[in-house]
Amino acid sequence: MAGRRRAWGAWRVRVVALWLLLGSLVALVACGAGRPGTDTASADVRRLLDRRSAAVLAGDAAAYGRTGTSARFTRLRALPLAAWSYRLIALHRTAGDEATADVELSYRVRGIDKAPVKAGRTLRLTERDGGRWYVDDDEPARRTGQQLWDQGTVEAVRGVHSLVLGVGQPSDLLRRYAGLADRAVPAVTDAWGGAWTKRVVVLVPKSLEGMAGLLGSPSSAYRGIAAVTTGEAGGPATAPADRIIVNPEAYGVLGGFGKQVVLTHETTHVATRTATTAATPLWLSEGYADWVGYRSTGRTAVQAAPELARAVAADEVPDALPVDAAFGFGGDAAKLAQAYEGGWLACRLIADRWGEVRLGEFYRAVGSHGKRAGAVEGALAKVLGTTPGEFTGLWREYLRAQLG
Repeated sequence: MAGRRRAWGAWRVRVVALWLLLGSLVALVACGAGRPGTDTASADVRRLLDRRSAAVLAGDAAAYGRTGTSARFTRLRALPLAAWSYRLIALHRTAGDEATADVELSYRVRGIDKAPVKAGRTLRLTERDGGRWYVDDDEPARRTGQQLWDQGTVEAVRGVHSLVLGVGQPSDLLRRYAGLADRAVPAVTDAWGGAWTKRVVVLVPKSLEGMAGLLGSPSSAYRGIAAVTTGEAGGPATAPADRIIVNPEAYGVLGGFGKQVVLTHETTHVATRTATTAATPLWLSEGYADWVGYRSTGRTAVQAAPELARAVAADEVPDALPVDAAFGFGGDAAKLAQAYEGGWLACRLIADRWGEVRLGEFYRAVGSHGKRAGAVEGALAKVLGTTPGEFTGLWREYLRAQLG
């Protein structure tokens, strides 16, 4: 024991000596930090970004121009902003007076976003005028989607329940989109109820390529897809508002009826986002959105599900509800249509047999399970009093009855 005590005492002395030595070094470094010529670029760039953010919020073009390139200012000035800020993540010097900055942009649209939308950006910077930094370029970070203003000057149209933001689109077209969205919101509220925002943001880029750019994906993945909704599935009520992104090429060829169904479908995704989790199969989330979209239209099953009607006519009734993989874009268009139609008819079956209220309860019960395994089974038993096997059998009989 005594030997151990001596060893511990000697070790403690060495530790104290080492600590005093490190303390001296720290003091020397700290004293040196304030000397002229020490690189303070990170702090200077943070101040630059703060000035740039303040200029955006104030709508001060002159102040923005004093921070560097002003191209983005003109493009985004129509955006109604409640907040705009940058967080410097990393600064990389590329040459003596040049650098790139990895930053996180956070912004909120006034009256829409309860929490900031966050986007990775890469800024190219130049130091001149006696050590002052300027922004030369501001673009999406690698492997991230564009913001709408990256594609051109944003025009904003406010509806009663909507905000439509477009690039390269006629003003009257954006106003028609706002009218469609304004009709979609109360239709969704009537079906879903619940405490959702009851407002939607619709982004209308100039082309399919523009839509793909916003999503950070190749355009081939969305060819023929009229619209998609982005958002944080299962997120809290304070998450940023979802964005409905329109493919102007595919959406534009639809008639008035089709445009309304699509926008109501996407608005349903906005409303149900907090109840949609990893436990929710796509046949339910997409089927429910289609059910709301068609709910008050008077369309028959044959009219709304032509691909499945053809399959039933050929005695090719599906054996099971569509799996998630069946909803993948870029594959067989007929199979994709059958997946959507099958999900819609499953939700329609629940509404017809158990009632619309039970359909909403079933949707929420599945999402509340938290994980996929057992979610549908548990909700079928608890809410509908049935089993997966019985429900699948009822669904197949429903397909034959409605489409045969």
